[in-house]
Amino acid sequence: MSESIRPNSHGDTSTALLAAPGWYVLAVLSLLMGFASISTDLYLPAMPAMRRSLHADAGMVEFTISGYLIGFSLGQLLWGAISDRYGRRISVAIGLFLFVVGSAGCALAGDAMAMIGWRLVQALGACASVALSRAMIRDLYEGNRAAQMLSTLITVMAIAPLIGPMVGGQIVAMAGWRAIFWTLVGIGLVTLAMIFTIPETLPVVRRNHESLGLAMMRYTELIRHRRLLGYAGTGGFLYAGMFAYVAGTPFAYIDYYHVPAQFYGLLFGIGVIGIMGANILNSRLVVHLGYDRMLLIGTVIAAFSAMITALAAGTGWGGLWGLVAPLFVFVSTTGFVVANSITGALADFPQRAGAVSALIGAIQYGSGIVGSGLVGAFADGTPRPMGWVIGVCGVGCLFCMRLVVPPSSADEGDERPA
Repeated sequence: MSESIRPNSHGDTSTALLAAPGWYVLAVLSLLMGFASISTDLYLPAMPAMRRSLHADAGMVEFTISGYLIGFSLGQLLWGAISDRYGRRISVAIGLFLFVVGSAGCALAGDAMAMIGWRLVQALGACASVALSRAMIRDLYEGNRAAQMLSTLITVMAIAPLIGPMVGGQIVAMAGWRAIFWTLVGIGLVTLAMIFTIPETLPVVRRNHESLGLAMMRYTELIRHRRLLGYAGTGGFLYAGMFAYVAGTPFAYIDYYHVPAQFYGLLFGIGVIGIMGANILNSRLVVHLGYDRMLLIGTVIAAFSAMITALAAGTGWGGLWGLVAPLFVFVSTTGFVVANSITGALADFPQRAGAVSALIGAIQYGSGIVGSGLVGAFADGTPRPMGWVIGVCGVGCLFCMRLVVPPSSADEGDERPA
């Protein structure tokens, strides 16, 4: 694999491509991206059963998602600096080992507080896979081509949240909720073995040889860039709404609307299909329209669908399907927002892809902590808290895009320095 960027015939490297990696490497990267979904979506149908088994209330069980997001958010900052210095592959391998340990701890947890603690450890490991797989894509691709590849891999990765809740529901029915976490132990071990079968994407000559302490301090420099904060904020509000959806729908669907746990995955899967479709559409349009335009389109749709969700959740209008329909649209906008916001943030900092990817991930998943935490804090047995959190997040997503990343920047998608 070539490790130098080859400019195109015009001397422009904005969409330059490193020697194309094989399908196996891309498949492994897609699997790594899926660890956030794998470690959360698989156990969503088990949350009511976990609540009963661990003698906890609904809010406490929902905090297992918030605890996970704390580890997932903060851990990325460390992995970003480590991978820029020591390489991507060894960093991911260490993270996968922590993921296996945390998953085993969850399987053995005896109360809700222990579960929250082990979920934090699990997240510290899983976040290395997610953050660094994005950096590895940036090592291989640039500009709109990077956005296209991210959308493509996210589409493939979306198989995990599509089948995760359905598989999780069957595991709960057949073997109990603890078996879900033993399944995650197995997935982690298999992926750990696979990571050593792909090449390192960050050669030694391109690594950051600063001390880890200094590299961590550099994050304060990155957050001073207005455009970077704009991309991060746009994605952050969307993630807050998405994790409000993740934390709230099990109880809204199963407890409030009495959907059987084994069928929860079908409703959850509708949103995943929407994400996949949006990512496919984004991968085709982004090379023509640019990632800034596609990001703006996504945030507008997200804002309107989020407001309709809040209305449906607050009034009960339309019953179950009155809530499912706008949630489907809101969740689908992930396909337009995530890849494009990440690509935009990485565009100006190719030499610090690990750190920027980690910072973006920390902000996005940190926002997820707030979103899921608010749903847990205001849980009242109805979909209302989830609906209003999503409504606020959708408006915030659009506001951040328009305020911090002006619409005029949509014309600059291919002109940024690489």
